[in-house]
Amino acid sequence: MLKGECNCGQVQFQIDAMPAGVIICHCSICRRHTGTNGNAVVLLKNDNFQWISGQEHISTWKKPKHDWQIWFCKTCGSQVPGKNDENMIFAPAGALTEGGEDLKVIHHIWVESKANWDEIGATGQQHTKHFGA
Repeated sequence: MLKGECNCGQVQFQIDAMPAGVIICHCSICRRHTGTNGNAVVLLKNDNFQWISGQEHISTWKKPKHDWQIWFCKTCGSQVPGKNDENMIFAPAGALTEGGEDLKVIHHIWVESKANWDEIGATGQQHTKHFGA
């Protein structure tokens, strides 16, 4: 079991199955969102996720004319888990506080969009765009 929370601790969540690993998106939207080289997340089935507390503190923002959306704590602004698709949820890897010590990067996506200064390490399969592209 893994646990996570936002910076202020108002939003807390639990993951009941070990994710396959960390996926880092290097697209320009994720880079602008985080202010870093990308967005590191774990993906899991909806059934393996539950909120512990703080859902009322969650807000969302959807980028106009895109399918990109982010969920965050209204109090501290930290990214929190959100819908990936109908069956999956993503959780920010950096918000994990317990149980994720053995996770490793397994995929880098949208590497064709990475920043010029971004040097991707030796771990994780690199994908030019998204999975299967």
